[in-house]
Amino acid sequence: MRSVVELIQRHEGLRLKPYKCTAGKVTIGFGRNLEDVGITAEEATRMLHHDIAECIKQLETIDGFSMLDEVRRAVLIDMTFNVGFAGILAFKNMWRAVENRDYDKAAAEMLDSKWARQVGQRALRLSTMMQTGEWP
Repeated sequence: MRSVVELIQRHEGLRLKPYKCTAGKVTIGFGRNLEDVGITAEEATRMLHHDIAECIKQLETIDGFSMLDEVRRAVLIDMTFNVGFAGILAFKNMWRAVENRDYDKAAAEMLDSKWARQVGQRALRLSTMMQTGEWP
């Protein structure tokens, strides 16, 4: 062993999904005790940036996404972050309206969904952004 990092990695092992350690605590990574230690704001921000980058990478596989203005791309990124890529693809009528640049229809389709009923104000804010192309 050349370092304490390697020593701890060897003893703890790497788990990329939460698990209960031998003490019964929710743990992740190389033995990070989420119940007692949690994560820092910096770690949470780093994770958020990574997750946003993944959403963008997925959305860029859809024709026309990169042609949208910044605000409407942000709406779709936010929705993807919330419901996942498979979830956002299920908004077929919204996507058809976006492709046709019918943003009023896209906003209406967003609101006419189970997702909108679940997330409330988030859906209202995002649909307005989709409709107007303006930040709130």
